[in-house]
Amino acid sequence: MHTPASLRVALCYPSSYSVGMSSLGFQTIYREIHLHPGAGAERAFLPEEPGEYRKNRTPVFTYESETPIYDFPIVAFSIAYELELPGLLEILDLSGIPLLREDRTDKNPLVLVGGPLTNSNPAPLAPFADIIFLGEGEELIHEFLDAAAGMNRNEMLAHFSARRGCYVPGMTPDYPAIAKVEDTRLPAHSQILTQHTVLASMFLIEPERGCSRGCTYCVMRCTTNGGMRLVSPEKVLSLIPDNARRVGLVGASVTDHPKIREIVAKIVASGREIGISSLRADRLNEELVNLLAQGGYRTLTTASDGASERMRRVVDRKTTEAHLIRAAELARNARLQRLKLYEMVGLPGETVDDIDELIRFSLELAKITPLSLGISPFVAKRNTPLDGAPFEPIPSLDRKLSRIRSGLKEKVEVKPSSARWAWVEYMLAQGGEDAGIAAMHAWRAGGSFSSWKRAFMTHEVKTFMRRPVPDGR
Repeated sequence: MHTPASLRVALCYPSSYSVGMSSLGFQTIYREIHLHPGAGAERAFLPEEPGEYRKNRTPVFTYESETPIYDFPIVAFSIAYELELPGLLEILDLSGIPLLREDRTDKNPLVLVGGPLTNSNPAPLAPFADIIFLGEGEELIHEFLDAAAGMNRNEMLAHFSARRGCYVPGMTPDYPAIAKVEDTRLPAHSQILTQHTVLASMFLIEPERGCSRGCTYCVMRCTTNGGMRLVSPEKVLSLIPDNARRVGLVGASVTDHPKIREIVAKIVASGREIGISSLRADRLNEELVNLLAQGGYRTLTTASDGASERMRRVVDRKTTEAHLIRAAELARNARLQRLKLYEMVGLPGETVDDIDELIRFSLELAKITPLSLGISPFVAKRNTPLDGAPFEPIPSLDRKLSRIRSGLKEKVEVKPSSARWAWVEYMLAQGGEDAGIAAMHAWRAGGSFSSWKRAFMTHEVKTFMRRPVPDGR
């Protein structure tokens, strides 16, 4: 899709090519830039071996023309979550672009940052971004490109400092409401199919945007940007290219779409493989699971997100043991290889009794079908009802994870996320611009956990509700 353009944008993803090209938002902005008259985008990614680039003094360059990104007037980043921030710093630094916005001049590219992270807390990005898009960027990018064609740097900063959905650090007095595009612009969908991605050769498309549910820990809950916004089956199916042999339906709550079975049935009937990003246990039935099996599913993946029935009620998660037992039975009956459950531990008020209930119930499910648990420590996000909730101390989380592994040993596959890195994510999720500065120093010091812990302490990073640094190693 690379064509000569008068206005050139280096569109960067702060992780590897395989991860970046699996990002629906990244691909959508790439397409929107090319749809704008006179503008063009070239992609750049975090090198697989950044140390080799640094040793050889090789700048990050674009995929399309191998042009160093410092030669572009605009360098744009799409960032999905907090722990991708070091990738942004690495790309800028390898390219000789000053990390801090205050150190840049008219001779440097203007750095634009957007992506899913901005729905929650963009503050740690502010020291490094000239302009931040908050929320949905499909319309903002066109206004931005219009402005870039006719304004100088200072004029652009002044213009977007007063624009809804935009934050210009140092100029916008407070974070405005996040941007929302017209429903007629939906759905987002893949622009480029490639086998070299996490989701190899899969065409991604959203049958809905947002969510109709009110889980208190989730950024995309029903009160975010108008709740669930539906795309008709006809529109979804019409956008799937003939050469797409694998189709991924992406969204916060895909199976809540009232016509999801119709969409899935037609995709499977066309001979394609199917993937769905968010299967809700209470929406599963025999027809849907059998369709998924026909479409290539080998593992049925859903989420519990609460160690016990009590904890799920606390966070308003509408998933019961009955729903999960039914999911296990459906997986078994459809001859799928296993059931995988995503789980959170460390929610406010959780006790050892809740953990023991998780162990007891997991063993019950494992008698129905082979079971895997993907367990993550709870990280409170800004702009949710649990904003400001404390992070459970790392030693306590490690004891709970050890208890779960011991109780399920050799009977359930347990894959826990690191409690230490979840704490780093928490400090960024709940922090302000000082958390971004600390991230820069942690990255410069090598990026180890001890570097992050030391940086947060040295810079006295304050979260929404001040939390002591945990004593985990």
